[in-house]
Amino acid sequence: MQSLLAIEWLKLKRYRTFWILVGFFIFLLAAWNYGISGGVLKLGAGDVNILNQAYTFSQVWENLGFWTSFFVIFLSILIIIITTNEYQFRTNRQNIIDGWSRIQFYHAKWLVVFTLSILTTVYVFILGIIFGASYGSISDFPGNIEKLFYTFVTALNYFGFSLLVAVLFKRSGISIGIFFLYNMIIETLLKNLINWKLDFKAGNYLPLQASDELLPFPLMDMAKAMLNIKDAPPTLSYLIVSFVWICLYYLIGRRILMRSDW
Repeated sequence: MQSLLAIEWLKLKRYRTFWILVGFFIFLLAAWNYGISGGVLKLGAGDVNILNQAYTFSQVWENLGFWTSFFVIFLSILIIIITTNEYQFRTNRQNIIDGWSRIQFYHAKWLVVFTLSILTTVYVFILGIIFGASYGSISDFPGNIEKLFYTFVTALNYFGFSLLVAVLFKRSGISIGIFFLYNMIIETLLKNLINWKLDFKAGNYLPLQASDELLPFPLMDMAKAMLNIKDAPPTLSYLIVSFVWICLYYLIGRRILMRSDW
């Protein structure tokens, strides 16, 4: 497995698009949260900014995780591009000629997915330490740090889904378009329609939405606490469903890859 990941790194380290998209993610996630915490977006009267409370250790992990779910789009696009490039430039066939099996090729891509998910989580952890120490007390560390794990699950869910889309459609333009169409429009419409038709909010368990539900906007939780509203989300069910979807991405993608014509 380590050798597969090492070979993938050799492909990526000189690939300009890789560094551009990773750079966008790193810079924009930090800049966006710095802008909110610094008062560019403000909620409150006078010098009071309620949004700052979301950057103390009691809220920072969930808050950063919530915003990360938007910016992982850059890395999802990266997964699609590096996978579809293998088909478009026939390097997938070269891997087989060089001695890889199809399953090794597939596992190499999943290793990239896992590695990017871990690195995303580590980066959010670093940001959390910085923001938490800046707007709260370091003595309050770690706070609700278990919610950092939800960031990992969300990243893994998005990246695994994007890999499935890439394996299914094999063309970068089509795959990126389908990914955005599903993420931005189709799933939102399906979620609202299902939740409207059913008393049970089954729409919240759709592929990407399930992990999004793990990290709701933290100020909503703060508002519910102030109003004494008891509406705790079934976090464990969202976590289980997210992992079920991730396993399905793997199994479906594996079946497609093993049965398709290269």
